[in-house]
Amino acid sequence: MTQLLVLSASNGENLKLAERFAAAGTLQGFASETLDLTTVPLPLFTPRQRDQEGIPPILSSLLLQLNSAAWWVICAPEYNGSIPPVLTNAFAWLTLYGDDFRQLFNERSVAIASHSGSGGYEMLSALRVQLAHLGSHVVGRQLVSTKIKPADDNSISAIVRALTQLPAR
Repeated sequence: MTQLLVLSASNGENLKLAERFAAAGTLQGFASETLDLTTVPLPLFTPRQRDQEGIPPILSSLLLQLNSAAWWVICAPEYNGSIPPVLTNAFAWLTLYGDDFRQLFNERSVAIASHSGSGGYEMLSALRVQLAHLGSHVVGRQLVSTKIKPADDNSISAIVRALTQLPAR
């Protein structure tokens, strides 16, 4: 069972950042894994797509992987001042499962981070609001990384420690 699942919403710098979070989790004694959402072949969510073609089969394995983790870290760049489309699309599909759209996220402990040219503050703010709306417990400290100010290993480790002190799901 994966204890720490680190999601990346890009295959660039945020994937590298996600791998650093997973490595920090492993160093702290947790079974850690990175999930690159850009490799998950989810179709674009639209009500028409859902009604005509139904739930994509890949969603059940994605849901199983997400549900089996005790904690999540989400690493995502800022896209046009907000959450990147790959992450928004995944959330749209994932909230269709179960009787309650919050089911996967409710009481889930999550940390958030971004490597972005602009710092990613607006994306982190939007992601924090969305996760809180879905019922997640978001770690107070977030990580901001840029080309000029790269992420520090001590900060990554501190966020993993703070996350893993929150309730596991």
